[in-house]
Formats: sequence, C-alpha cells, structure tokens
Amino acid sequence: MNINGLRPRTGNGRKIYIETYGCQMNVGDTEIVVSLMQDEGYIYTENIAEADIILVNTCSVRDNAEQRIRGRLQEFRQYKKRKNDLLVGVIGCMAERLKEQLLEQEQIVDIVAGPDAYRDLPNLVRTAAAGGHGINVQLSREETYAEISPVRLDKSGVSAFIAIMRGCNNMCAYCVVPYTRGVERSRDPQTILREAHELFEAGYKEITLLGQNVNSYQWKEPDGSIIDFPELLKRVAEISPRLRVRFATSHPKDLSDKLLEVMAATPNLCRSIHLPAQSGSTRMLALMNRKYTREWYLERIAAIRRMLPDCAITTDLIAGFCSETEEDHEATLSLMREVGYDFAYMFKYSVRPNTKAARTMEDDVPEEVKTTRLQQIIELQNELSLTSNRRDIGKRFEVLVEGSSKRSEEQLFGRTSQNKVVIFDRGNYRPGDYVTVEITDCSSATLIGRPVTA
Repeated sequence: MNINGLRPRTGNGRKIYIETYGCQMNVGDTEIVVSLMQDEGYIYTENIAEADIILVNTCSVRDNAEQRIRGRLQEFRQYKKRKNDLLVGVIGCMAERLKEQLLEQEQIVDIVAGPDAYRDLPNLVRTAAAGGHGINVQLSREETYAEISPVRLDKSGVSAFIAIMRGCNNMCAYCVVPYTRGVERSRDPQTILREAHELFEAGYKEITLLGQNVNSYQWKEPDGSIIDFPELLKRVAEISPRLRVRFATSHPKDLSDKLLEVMAATPNLCRSIHLPAQSGSTRMLALMNRKYTREWYLERIAAIRRMLPDCAITTDLIAGFCSETEEDHEATLSLMREVGYDFAYMFKYSVRPNTKAARTMEDDVPEEVKTTRLQQIIELQNELSLTSNRRDIGKRFEVLVEGSSKRSEEQLFGRTSQNKVVIFDRGNYRPGDYVTVEITDCSSATLIGRPVTA
C-alpha cells in the first residue's frame, strides 16, 4: 500500500479545517473525523481562510485548556464576517462537558459533537447549514470507530497512532475524562491489527497504541478466550521486526509482569513506559482515588528496572491537589529522586466541574503555593532529565529519523527506543531511516550525536 492511500484527498469540494488540542487520543479522533467527512465529499485543508467548516477538537482536562479554546473561538468571528455560510463546530471533550452552553454563550458555534458522536457529524452539518444548531453529545457504551480507516495528517509518514480502546473506568477524583469520554470499551483486535498492517505496508515505521489505560485492554473472542494487552502488543509487534511499537498510557495499578515479560522478549517493543504517579504521597494517592500506594508504585518501578534495565520511565505529576501539605509535596519530590524520571508532564491542580474532587473536596491550596511547588517539581525534573541524558553520552542508539531539526535544515531529528530526541547531521539520511548514532553531547531535553557505521 502506498502512503498516499492514507492521506487526505485533494481536489474540488467544500473545505474542512480542524484544530486539535489536548492528548494523542484527540489527534487520532481528528483523523477519524477527516475520514468520515471525506466520505461526505469534504476536502481537508490546512488553510483556515478557505474553510467552509471550522472544527475545534477540544480538551477539558485542565481549565487553561478550555480558556485557550474559548479565546480561539472568539478569533473565528473574523472568518464568519468574511463568509456568511461558514460553520464553526466544537467537538471532543469540551463539547461533551459544556453541551448547549457553547451554543448559547459563544454565539459563534453552530455544531457541538461529543467524542462518541462523530458518525453523526454529516447530519449535524446539514442541520446547521439549514439554520439550526447541530448538537449530539450522546455517550456510547459500544462506539470504538473500529472499522474506520483514519486519514493520516502527520507530515513525515513515519509515526502514527492507533486507538485500541475508548473511555475510562478509573474515576480518579481530579479527572473529567470518564464524564467526557464515557465508560471503558476495548476495540476488536482484528481491526487494530488490520490498521497496523496498513500503516506498515504504507511505509510507516512506528505506531503508538493509545488508550486512557492500555493495561486494562481486554477482548473476549467468540470461543470465550481472552486477548489482554500483553497479547495484543505481542501480535502487533509480530507484524515486522522493523516496526517499532509504543503505547500510552499505563495505569500503575494494572502494570503486569506479563507485560514486562513480553516487552523484554520483543526487541521492537520500545523501551519506554509512561507511568503516571501524580503524587508521591500515599495519603494524596488515596484522596485522588488512584488505587495504589507509593510502595506499590515503587515496586512496579523496581520490576521495570529488573526486567527492562534499559527502559526509560516517564510520568505525570500534579502540584497542589486538595489538602496537599508541604510533607505531601516533599514526598513527591523524594519519589522523583528515587525513580529518576527521564521526563515528566507537570501541572498545577485545577478543579474540573462534576468530578469527585469538585463535589466533595475543597480546593484549599493557595494559588501561589501551587505555583511554587510546581516550579520546584519542574526544576528537579530538569536536573533529573539532564542527569539521565548525560548517562547516554558515549553510548550508541538506533535512531528512527522523523524529520528536519527545528534549528537547522542541515540536521535531522529522530528518537531512540527510549523515546529520547536525538539531533545529528543530515548526511544522506531521510525520514523513516534507522540510523546508528553515537551520543556526543546533550541538554536536559535533547541528545546530540553523530551517525556511525554499526
């Protein structure tokens, strides 16, 4: 299969433009939406000025994400003034959470579609074009978009996402995802394998399997047998040893030795695990409803180190959750030092409406304290990332080239199996090539190296 078979169509037709915010799941959803709208005759465009429909695929995980999107919607007024029949839609998690409020408050939104309503978008567009409001935020217990082949919007044709499940059952106290994406449901493994085969045949060299908690993936076959996440991961990796396979995100409570054993036995399963801790304090973890203790988390880290000694470990951390004390905060800092994370996503806690924390807890950590604690977390992680990268100086890694460096067209960037970015001189290499690179220098964010003959 040629890569162009997965690309957006070109030619004449009404144009659709989509901006995507938030997680990798949203990136994948946007590619599903483009596929569905192409079947209705629409042409995807990256030029907002020529669009007949503008969609914003939204995130509700943090308040600042929603505020940014509200500001962007106001900017769309200029395009509405220029084109009277222009339609503006809000899709995704923010659409699910705010529903009719978006239509009433923004006075610019014509279409609102939740994450499980994308098949209905053509109908919603027709309703809006006729002068009404197109709205569908119905959550589903079955929808996985399993048979839809996403239209790939990435530029390089090297790396792609495959959603293996939707929704979440974990009900962490701070998190709005179960309310915006619904209950957890796994996708038919045969459709996942078909999609992975298509990508590999089209020239893609790396895929990332996505889910809110990939470790809880489970599919029951007609004969009653169960395919769990380690088995699915193994089957995807078996497509070719030259296909790199990643996954995100793992919940610590479900990270099994079986998964680690499969990774250890399979070289093309990338040596990188994202294991969100959120806090280093067992008291805070209980309040957050994370369903594990600090000790459990550290035991899982020890298992990774034991079975996958070359594996990078990354995490998510929240500063200033409800009632967090200085002692709790210090526990997070000490956890970071003990694990020695290679990278972390770090945030201040912000209340999300209707979550357990919003209903039953007080957001009582002052904003300035949250800011100070977050800054301490960031500073420590920068130190840890630099230490991690310095350990790689002198080592050789197989790097998958993704594209040109932002700083210079004379250099390329790619990633190691550990998901670390490496910059090196272009030479005759191209995106999609595997290059052995010896690391010569680093910053806290990037490795710098030179290609060598293995």
